[in-house]
Amino acid sequence: MPPVDVYSALANPVRRKLLEGLMGGARAAGDLAGEFSLSRPAVSEHLSVLKKAGLVREEPRGRHRYYHLQPEPLAEVGAWLHPFEHYWRARMGALSDVLDEITIGAGTGSNTSTGAGAGSTSTSKDGSP
Repeated sequence: MPPVDVYSALANPVRRKLLEGLMGGARAAGDLAGEFSLSRPAVSEHLSVLKKAGLVREEPRGRHRYYHLQPEPLAEVGAWLHPFEHYWRARMGALSDVLDEITIGAGTGSNTSTGAGAGSTSTSKDGSP
């Protein structure tokens, strides 16, 4: 059974959902398959790929097979993503600044939908009323 690249295994949304389903603990293959509109053999094939990538461990219990999450290979993905974090942090910081501006602007009591109020004049950026 040749190993499967962790990134290839994670590329499929069904396999990512299977991993999420195992975060709470070991589960039977049939139980996992019940969460998908796929056939049981199709889900078994996805579990096989995850097993080859070292992301899950299979445990036979009588007639059932239980799968356990093996998160260690995900550390490789985290290490690869780490250098890109500063891009996301900068973008999230910029988004936070914009949201703060919107919140502060909304909380000042100014009412932009009805004008500046009785008896006052309002001007646009170009100086026109």
